Amino acid sequence: MKKNISLVIADDHEIFRDGLALLLNRQENMSLVGQASNGRELVQLVADKKPDIVLTDIKMPYLDGIAACRLMLQQDPGLRIIALSMFEEEDLIVEMLEAGAKGYLLKNADKKEIQEAILTVNEGNIFYCKHTSNRLASLIVKSKFDPQKKKSGELFTERERQIIQLICLQHTAQEIGEHLFLSKRTVEGYRTRILEKMDVKNTAGVVVFALKHNLIREEDIL
Repeated sequence: MKKNISLVIADDHEIFRDGLALLLNRQENMSLVGQASNGRELVQLVADKKPDIVLTDIKMPYLDGIAACRLMLQQDPGLRIIALSMFEEEDLIVEMLEAGAKGYLLKNADKKEIQEAILTVNEGNIFYCKHTSNRLASLIVKSKFDPQKKKSGELFTERERQIIQLICLQHTAQEIGEHLFLSKRTVEGYRTRILEKMDVKNTAGVVVFALKHNLIREEDIL
């Protein structure tokens, strides 16, 4: 029998926190073990409850998410933290990743993406929100954050490299197929293999990986 993933959430907006708690409490394989309204509460709660994963806002009273992240990881280096952010907080997202967070979500993420983020991070992988802008992808690549992937850009065939570049330019499978004279289904098959080789879940992960391994240039996507 699968063990439930134990979760703690932190946000100073009670309505948002209650909505997230309601969603998580409905998941069969997840167990919400605590909530915090500020960074100080969060650090103490995590020390008491020892959850598998923390979902935390970045901007909070008394102690922000970045400082709380560092303190929690000092207490428990194996803790997995997902940052919750607004659209305009790209620089803060990068700081959270540098502090040790394993992923991030925008606060308007839907139920499916929240579930995917938790499962991805629980497996020890990095989760990039699907709404990641190319600017944020570029900031992540330039930052001290290093997901320690042992993969290389040499994994890919020339055709896969062409498709990676077009994915980074936000082209759909239909558009890529028309450009390369391939069927949409063939392109979707290539995309699936590319995601598997990169060990990422979405286009945002492809962009970060491609920039990191020089499969595309920053000036081509910004």
